[in-house]
Amino acid sequence: MRRRARLTVMSAGALALVGGTVSVAAPHAAAHPDARAKHVLLLSVDGLHESDLAWWVRHHPDSALASLVHDGVDFTNARTPFPSDSFPGMVGQVTGGNPSSTGVYYDDSYNHALLPPGTTSCTGATPGTEVTYFEQLDINQHSIDAGQGLAGLPGSILQLTSDARSLIDPKQLPVDPATCTPVYPDQYLKVNTIFEVASAAGLRTAWSDKHPAYEILGGATQGVQDFFTPEINSDAPTLGSSNDWTTDNALTMQYDSYKVQAVLNWIKGLNHQGTASPGTPAIFGMNFQTVSTAQKLPTSDGLQGGYEADGVTPGPLLLRALGYIDDQVAAMQSALRAQHLEDSTVVILSAKHGQSPQTPSALKRIDDGAIITALNTSWHTAHPSGVNPLVAFSIDDDGWLMWLNDRSNTATSFAKDFLLDHSGTGNDINGATVPYEHSGLARVFAGEAAADFMNVRPGDARVPDVIGIVQYGVVYTGKKGKIAEHGGDDPQDRHVALVVSGDPIDEHRTVDDRVETTQIAPTILALLGLDPDALRAVQIEHTAVLPVG
Repeated sequence: MRRRARLTVMSAGALALVGGTVSVAAPHAAAHPDARAKHVLLLSVDGLHESDLAWWVRHHPDSALASLVHDGVDFTNARTPFPSDSFPGMVGQVTGGNPSSTGVYYDDSYNHALLPPGTTSCTGATPGTEVTYFEQLDINQHSIDAGQGLAGLPGSILQLTSDARSLIDPKQLPVDPATCTPVYPDQYLKVNTIFEVASAAGLRTAWSDKHPAYEILGGATQGVQDFFTPEINSDAPTLGSSNDWTTDNALTMQYDSYKVQAVLNWIKGLNHQGTASPGTPAIFGMNFQTVSTAQKLPTSDGLQGGYEADGVTPGPLLLRALGYIDDQVAAMQSALRAQHLEDSTVVILSAKHGQSPQTPSALKRIDDGAIITALNTSWHTAHPSGVNPLVAFSIDDDGWLMWLNDRSNTATSFAKDFLLDHSGTGNDINGATVPYEHSGLARVFAGEAAADFMNVRPGDARVPDVIGIVQYGVVYTGKKGKIAEHGGDDPQDRHVALVVSGDPIDEHRTVDDRVETTQIAPTILALLGLDPDALRAVQIEHTAVLPVG
């Protein structure tokens, strides 16, 4: 679990919540006559660096992953959005947008315009609240079915409802002051998604991800018709267990395998439960977690996590995880062939984010909670009659994102100067004490500079007031249970695999030019013969279709 700093004092001053809608989906129809493909299977493997894929293909030239690379276009210089969190990373892949247009900065963030969950009397209420779009939203976050109440879990998990929204507890949602109603994740998203565009064109869609909160991907018109969202941070393998599915890599593989079965059912033309035959979706896919936990856990199942000393060679646990991914891709390829879909399906392999540091000796764990406490104390001493505490909320994995209760230049400059002047001690890969300077940060952007860094207007209700770029190797945690993280701006956080592969792709080549994973979205629509400009983020950011020939 990532470290979150929650504080209760709210700040005033805000911008209005921005949402959007597109047309309602029409009945299912055939693909557009200009389509190069009838189906696109999108596979997002959390943590999969381009270097991981290259290493695997080099050492396993006859593998399923190697076949994807050899039968498609391999983009060796792809970058995921900053912040490199799962939420903006996946949202970027299906909207074509960065946080500047989507409004999505993290799965756990802060909004100066919204009201706290549970607010029922909105007139005169003070805006400013944490926005918790992760497992906290579940009706029951301890259960893999998120509270649906299925019997026989986890074996019965494929019976999970397709309506991910119904698994969310509205009492956990932030409240829109204009309507005094809860804001669901799909309503928080400022732009539309590929699932909405495809559904409106009469095409079938399906997706599987790690929390019900990922219903955000369906957008305002709920464009994902078959959602499968088993809760990864639930008690594993049974309710009441002391660990969740991410704390043991074998459990993560078991969890991912449920989602793989859903994809195999979709390939067969079934719904994810395997109980109906609506046809193979035009857009479908899943997110894998197995590689991510193998990179972050120091050890699991008696195997060393992360990388060898060179920072390139996968360690034993990560090697097993990559092998697992290869096996699942092979199973999907076999299923496509069995259904005679290989000639009409494009497979896109990428990642929401990477992970840093890859080099074990570079790791420096720092307790960000202690730094925030010291910052609040220093601010109160200097400004006893000012707004206190200074920090409203902070999310610090291997980047520093902080929202302040006082958004003035005086306050944001104070926070920046404090962070850059602060020093202390953390611990290394072996748990030994090591010193740090500048709060572990290499650069800090505050106030207007933070807004400029994210390409939004100063005063934007969602943008962090302070953004810190860490020194290589820094991971913020008060414990010693992780050896890598994501969320930051390091190349190892953002330089991910990206391959567009399959028989409809005429050219098989390697592209070394810089591309963005946000380009996946317009590329999928173009492959299906749909207009990429139907995506609002594409219009705003001029996101280009990937050059796939």
